[in-house]
Amino acid sequence: MRTSLVFGSSLLLALLGGGTTAQAQQAQTSASSNDEPSYRKEFTYGINFNTRGGLIGGASVRSTRLLNQDWLRFWSIEAVEIKHPKEQKVGTQYGGTIVYGKSNYMFALRPSVGIQRVIFRKAPDSGVQVNGLLSGGPSIGLVMPYYISYDYSDRTTNPTAPATDIRNEQYDPMIHRNEGAIVDRAPLFSGVGETKALIGAHIRGALSFEYGRYRDAVAGVEVGALIEAYSKAPPIIRVAGVSDESLNDRFLPSVYLTVYLGSRN
Repeated sequence: MRTSLVFGSSLLLALLGGGTTAQAQQAQTSASSNDEPSYRKEFTYGINFNTRGGLIGGASVRSTRLLNQDWLRFWSIEAVEIKHPKEQKVGTQYGGTIVYGKSNYMFALRPSVGIQRVIFRKAPDSGVQVNGLLSGGPSIGLVMPYYISYDYSDRTTNPTAPATDIRNEQYDPMIHRNEGAIVDRAPLFSGVGETKALIGAHIRGALSFEYGRYRDAVAGVEVGALIEAYSKAPPIIRVAGVSDESLNDRFLPSVYLTVYLGSRN
């Protein structure tokens, strides 16, 4: 009788212990599966703010593919406006506004490829994930003339005569010497047909802080630094008697912040 009780107790303990072990293994497997990314591709689009742009620097899109749990590969393209650090808007006596000395707009298209490393992984449905990114590629600079409206009216006999000859032209400091005759900035795309290309290259490093409440959506911010160089200095600002190269730089480093949204599948 005593032998039967001892055997029964041992069997019960074995069964309970086996169940506990099975449950622990199942929980461990579940936790491990939750750590694994639940997506293979990611597509994001964002708005860029940078130290060489205006209020909004530009926009970008990015496509990312998962390589393994910690590494990802991506391609992206970014379009931004590049401004000269000394650009300053001034008013004219006609009531218009111009950027004094500006002769060209500068826009940049930046296709690039890069890698992304997960530094700190967030929980599946909440928290913040930190990623490190490194990318580079060519830069295509688009130099578009900055047009102004200039008053060529002849007032030799009557200084107060109304304007009768106003022309839209690219600002040239050697031609438009009389600042008082500048009426206003011409429409934005007045010189689009005269746009010229400059070839360069860029490289960037960044950290992104990603937040997503759902497995199929992503949102976050990216903060980084970019180094860019062109084959020659874009003549954004021009001054009579001063060389374009001394006023403008072919090396254009900047610091940026991008706010982005996207989806995963």
